[in-house]
Amino acid sequence: MFRFATLFGLALSTAAGLCAPAFAAPADEPAYGAELQGFEYPYPVARYSFSSQGQQLEMAYLDVKPSTPNGRTVVLLHGKNFCAATWDGSIKALTAAGYRVIAPDQIGFCKSSKPERYQFTFQQLAGNTRALLASLGIDHSVIMGHSTGGMLAMRYALMYPADVDQLVLVDPIGLEDWKAKGVPWLSLDGWNEREKRVTADAIRAYERSTYYADTWDPSYEPWVQMLAGMYRGPGREAVASSSARLYDMIATQPVFYEFERIGMPVLLLIGDKDTTAIGKDTAPPNVRPTLGNYPVLGKEAAKRFPRAQLIEFPDLGHSPQIQAPARFHDAVLGWLQHPETGATLTR
Repeated sequence: MFRFATLFGLALSTAAGLCAPAFAAPADEPAYGAELQGFEYPYPVARYSFSSQGQQLEMAYLDVKPSTPNGRTVVLLHGKNFCAATWDGSIKALTAAGYRVIAPDQIGFCKSSKPERYQFTFQQLAGNTRALLASLGIDHSVIMGHSTGGMLAMRYALMYPADVDQLVLVDPIGLEDWKAKGVPWLSLDGWNEREKRVTADAIRAYERSTYYADTWDPSYEPWVQMLAGMYRGPGREAVASSSARLYDMIATQPVFYEFERIGMPVLLLIGDKDTTAIGKDTAPPNVRPTLGNYPVLGKEAAKRFPRAQLIEFPDLGHSPQIQAPARFHDAVLGWLQHPETGATLTR
């Protein structure tokens, strides 16, 4: 069994160019089930059972309580290529500060159900998350989303504004409308073909360049194997199908035009070396350099949120919570206590 490591965060390639043979892997690399069976999480995994779109589903989640509660809850929304487990560092930092932490695996991801006939929308995922929180008796919380989880966090805040005390966005994708900028449409069949070519080497190479700003630490490797292992396992077709439909959701359901409607205090944390943009490699050559410019995107978004503070990490990539956890958590915890607005800071 491949055991959990202490660092958190990792991602599957959002760009394509994955050209290795389908599901090829050395014999000594792990293979996991469609719901990450065989991969251990750092905390006990609970399951929320519910019916959605005519199907019985299970949403896996972590519910970690602090030893000295401050009465507040933070809900952590993972990115497209992350899981609840990869929030481990943030869970430790937040619970040490007194926060109860809820970290779900969204339907279609990680240890949660991967239904074949399911229409993925950000509204549906937000509704699922709200139902989970209601089942736990949580009616107010801080919502914190990373990457695609940032898009989901914004949609959640738009749908349930009275339930969100503060909103934390960590290198959220969706700060631009890729289609409007020239990224061509890709069919669901096209996304499926790309998913069938996922390998550990492709995951690692993409993340080194984009998520970690051309750096690498061996402690990131468990997260590469966590993701690649699902594509090696017996449930790989269900994993690839869910992933393809989720990419289609991301590419076709922008939240970009609604920033002005998000009225609660917002903290926007940006690694300036991030270059993530869905479908960038399929865009015309003259368009590609205009996509994923996070130093610009972060500043533009911060101006549009009515009550926002921007914190930039000039030397970090898409996952600042992994590259520099102490700096990152110091910034988050400070803002949660004192959500000043209208400032741009560097860390």
